[in-house]
Amino acid sequence: MSLNWKEINLVLQELKLEGMQIQKVYQSTYDVLALQVYGKRLETAGQTAEAHLILISLSPLACRIHETFRAAPKSEKPLRFAEFLKSRIVNGRIEEAVQLGDNRIVRITLRRGENCLFLYIRLWSNAANVIVTGEDGIILDAMKRLPKRGETGGGVYRPELQLEAEKARPGTGKVYEVRELPGEGSFNSRVDEWYAEHGGRLSLEELREEAKRNIGKNRNRLEAALLKLREKEADYAGGERFREYGDLILSNSASIPAEAVWLETENCAAETAAMNRGGTIRIELDPRKSPAKNAEAYYEKYRKAKSGLGDIRKEISSGERELELLAEAEERLLGETNPLRLEALLKKTHRGILPDAAKKTGRKVPVGLSFADGGWLILVGRDAAENDELLRRHVKGNDLWLHVRDWAGSYVFIKNKAGKTVPLEILLDAGSLALFYSKGRNNGRGDLYYTQVKYLRRVKNGPKGLVIPAQEKNLSVILDEGRLKRLEGTRIV
Repeated sequence: MSLNWKEINLVLQELKLEGMQIQKVYQSTYDVLALQVYGKRLETAGQTAEAHLILISLSPLACRIHETFRAAPKSEKPLRFAEFLKSRIVNGRIEEAVQLGDNRIVRITLRRGENCLFLYIRLWSNAANVIVTGEDGIILDAMKRLPKRGETGGGVYRPELQLEAEKARPGTGKVYEVRELPGEGSFNSRVDEWYAEHGGRLSLEELREEAKRNIGKNRNRLEAALLKLREKEADYAGGERFREYGDLILSNSASIPAEAVWLETENCAAETAAMNRGGTIRIELDPRKSPAKNAEAYYEKYRKAKSGLGDIRKEISSGERELELLAEAEERLLGETNPLRLEALLKKTHRGILPDAAKKTGRKVPVGLSFADGGWLILVGRDAAENDELLRRHVKGNDLWLHVRDWAGSYVFIKNKAGKTVPLEILLDAGSLALFYSKGRNNGRGDLYYTQVKYLRRVKNGPKGLVIPAQEKNLSVILDEGRLKRLEGTRIV
């Protein structure tokens, strides 16, 4: 149950926040905020100033603002928005606290010294937020930074300008009234009592929906990756034909004319005859190559297919195990009945996989992003901590390291495969990831350097993960949307 606009008006009428001073700010989670205010509510002779705690919840099923008579919710560690508010509004006085029409947007006007700020509390179940602006409407910060709505630092938020346009729209016909809540005392106290009893159930439902969304998203991505891997497996499983093509080219080399594009011959190999694959066969040739070179090209395809088949099957097995772990995580998350415990579990999950499940199966929780690209494993660190962790524990000397020149960004590693050289396409894929996960992304192109991990030297007493490369080579990359989309499909979740 979220408060409707008439209930919000009643809450504000009872609170009488005008003239009160903001003393403290608390933020327990990403969607719950509390302001401790101090002052007199009524101009009554002899009345003393008192402290009151105002709770603001942005939970989709329980958007509300009201006074709470319970202990202030606190966080285990400082949260960004609370720290911002402490620096800007603590010790400020509330000049006005009103709802803008019937929009469920509360505007609190604050003044601290010469500075005037607006604190907008938007209590919409599908787009709740708390936004702080200056008098010019420029956003200083938001509790939920929403770039698609322009609700980030430097954006503009002036909901008052939309009121006239909203008035011109036809009404929904729905009539809102202040609901009768059980209990005694003010509406604020009854709201607080009702949410104390029912709020846990409401937040539990929302957290379960969040768990379902996260797991569903990861399951879809993983199943799509497995589908592509199985298609590759089927292609590699037919690699025996490449060896047959090489044999047939060599056995007919004397009759193949120069610059021939096709070889038509009888497929009389013993293995294929036994499988009823005989008859006339057409084999494509490279007219620039001799018969021996064409045969060698097909033998190389055969060797790659034979080697790649084992790698692909390992990746498929790993992906299937990921699906099993995902199912275990879903069962445990959806079976949790304590909303606080469920929220903690969601925070500890790594892309939907519970650490507890990983420990039980002996599986290591991955660091950064992983991509299974054409039989090669590419690792991407998204920040300094992940870069350092990958360097220390997840790569070896012969693995390849890539980084964008002149920009801060990810370390990208291509895991080495014994006896094999990294193909150019894989190198370009890894380079594209390095550029995409760097501050040079918006340029659309960039220069990189790459070298083997054994040629990286850590900077003594330097920042975490900082290295100096040696024997590096250069690579120039242009971001291609098609390449990035294909790579996203190879991501190991």
